Amino acid sequence: MPQLPAPDFPADVRARLEADAKDVISRYPDSRSALLPLLHLVQSEEGHVTRTGMRFCAEMLDLTTAEVTAVATFYTMYRRKPSGDYQVGVCTNTLCAVMGGDAIFDELKRHLGVGNDETTADGKVTLEHIECNAACDFAPVVMVNWEFFDNQTPESAKRLVDDLRAGRPVEPTRGAPLCTYKETARILAGFPDERPGAVAASGGAGPASLVGLRLARGEAPHARVVHPRGEGPRGEGARDEPQPGSQHLSSHDAPHQTSASDPAHPAGPVDEEGE
Repeated sequence: MPQLPAPDFPADVRARLEADAKDVISRYPDSRSALLPLLHLVQSEEGHVTRTGMRFCAEMLDLTTAEVTAVATFYTMYRRKPSGDYQVGVCTNTLCAVMGGDAIFDELKRHLGVGNDETTADGKVTLEHIECNAACDFAPVVMVNWEFFDNQTPESAKRLVDDLRAGRPVEPTRGAPLCTYKETARILAGFPDERPGAVAASGGAGPASLVGLRLARGEAPHARVVHPRGEGPRGEGARDEPQPGSQHLSSHDAPHQTSASDPAHPAGPVDEEGE
């Protein structure tokens, strides 16, 4: 049987979303370019992209629902079914997998009693594996609503999801304070994060990501490196454990001496790209 037309939003919701959608569309010379943020907008309303949401986007942009559906089903950041308040993504790509990502994902599936792309019964956590979180120097990485939780272990990941389900405060390793999936979707739609201090807390790249730049500039690498999980310092000349609150590089080995780190023999540009 053919699907019936999707129902519309309630009148008050429709009026509010239309005002927001017009604001988003006004930022683009071609209204069609606003489709991605509009999909985030409707996702912020319902927690996932419904047929009603796709119909709304099509009407606002003068597109067919088929055109909207083609985009909504292409990108994994758009949820196609109800999901939890917290999207927990475990990177299982090569480096994270080797460093323990597969073990973390398997342990979380067992601990939460859900499979990939499934949500806990309390509606708090949706678990999924992610091909790459673009943070290999902090592997293995878990993301919650696109905020980074670096250098994870099965035990730390279990504590993380337990805290999320219990409503206890959780702080990302880097980036802005955590918020719900719907709130995250609204920010991705292009609306300001109005939480006090959230924008200032977003910061930039972590220390491990900047090691190459420091070496190219002839600067000394950071003095502390996190040891492999579950192990202390080994061998002669091992470094001390990082103190609480200190910055860390990653769980990988310290950078080796290279020609690029020798100020007397520079081996490349010493300025950041664009300077």
